[in-house]
Amino acid sequence: MRPLRVAAVVAAAIAASMGTAVAAPEAVLGYDDARHLLARTGFGPTDAEVRAFAPLTRRAAVDRLLRETRTAPVTPPPAFTQETALVRAPRGDSATEDERKAFRDLQAREGVELRAWWIREMVVTPSPLTERMTLFWHNHFVSGQQKVRHARLMYRQNVLFREHALGRFGPLLHAIARDGAMVVYLDLVQNRRGSPNENFAREVMELFTLGEGHYTEQDVKEAARAFTGWSLDRDTGVFVFRRALHDGGVKTVFGRTGPLDGDAVLDLLLDRPETAEFLVAKLWREFVSPDPDPAEVQRIATAFRGSGYDVKVAVGALLTGDAFYAPAARGTLVKSPVDIVVGTLRQLDLHPDSTMPFAVAAAGMGQNLFSPPNVKGWPGGEAWINTQTLLARKAFLDRVVRIDEVAVVMPVAMTASGDPAATGDAVRAQRFLQAMQRGVARVNFDSARFMAEQPGATPAVRAQGAQRLLLATAPLAPPDPDADSLRVVRALLLDPAYQVK
Repeated sequence: MRPLRVAAVVAAAIAASMGTAVAAPEAVLGYDDARHLLARTGFGPTDAEVRAFAPLTRRAAVDRLLRETRTAPVTPPPAFTQETALVRAPRGDSATEDERKAFRDLQAREGVELRAWWIREMVVTPSPLTERMTLFWHNHFVSGQQKVRHARLMYRQNVLFREHALGRFGPLLHAIARDGAMVVYLDLVQNRRGSPNENFAREVMELFTLGEGHYTEQDVKEAARAFTGWSLDRDTGVFVFRRALHDGGVKTVFGRTGPLDGDAVLDLLLDRPETAEFLVAKLWREFVSPDPDPAEVQRIATAFRGSGYDVKVAVGALLTGDAFYAPAARGTLVKSPVDIVVGTLRQLDLHPDSTMPFAVAAAGMGQNLFSPPNVKGWPGGEAWINTQTLLARKAFLDRVVRIDEVAVVMPVAMTASGDPAATGDAVRAQRFLQAMQRGVARVNFDSARFMAEQPGATPAVRAQGAQRLLLATAPLAPPDPDADSLRVVRALLLDPAYQVK
């Protein structure tokens, strides 16, 4: 037996006698797993990003992602967001139609600016995971400009989500209950002693924490009393507690009795194990697959709750688990319109002067930022795809690579206050969409440079590299490797596999 082999055997025997296992070195991700991780936690990873993560182990890669998260954007927000006072909507019989129209127009302009700003932040952020989680919370704690009516309040809520994106859920839950947009959207401003409004109390249980079936109607009624008096300063949109409107009487929620206030009810929700399970299952559907594994959800939820609801603990466990990297999980999540728009800009290295056309494009595909369709948010998954939205997706991608001179067919279905559909102004809607078409068409995609940057000495090998970067699964119709660079990229973008991640 050779000396080195003898030494290895002896070392193993010593380790065994000491009850210590000799752990095999953890495998590195490699290109495909790194791409999968970055595609799920961000928006369309670039080849350089994938290669930077490929030599890392799962744990090291996830630690890096979590370490580099942010609490503030890198893109300066629109100027109007810095104003503290709200422009009040004209009310009463004395308000003229011109005044009402001026308010709608102002909110339309500010809303479009806000959407364009967030799209740009998603494209340029050094932490795509931060923006992914900001979007996740936007679709969890739903508010919409169509009811809130103030783009400035929607901006403040967006800032709140980013600040708490991967922090602790408890402080986020308490903060969102005081958020101006939420107070308006779920009618806390109408919740007062003697006439409680149950909207927020119901949704904070059903949609934000416990999920259906884990509370009673009496719990909702009693909790609504606890939130009476939670309101806003109408001039600034800042939270105020109106003690005169608060019901300070004894209440019973989840079997706990006392003069409970809103914060006490939120703490009761955080004490329930169903809250951690509900959130982990939702995060599973966001990052892993449409069908959460009950045993794994339970395991991760226990650690999540034990950490004091540290979101990084839950996300880290999901992203390092075997289920996340399983072959069966690849290509199981349908890309959202934001994934399509932002991911395409990032992966093709496109830098538009204005991102407004791209915010409108996402809205035309069914995801109008700051305006989810209802309190349950965008349903996601296969609901993103229908005959109308699929046509809009294809038209957008066609326009980006400019193969065909086609009009970008976008259904006018935006629902934010002040958007074309909401104002009912068909002429303005048409002009808006035409401006979007022109804006998208101005983006210059250099397909030759893109393909030249792919690894490989031949066009066929570089086409394989582009396919590996752009698609989560094998294409339904592989591109002709002998085709010119633009047609190779177009074939990949328009393949059904580009619609999933």
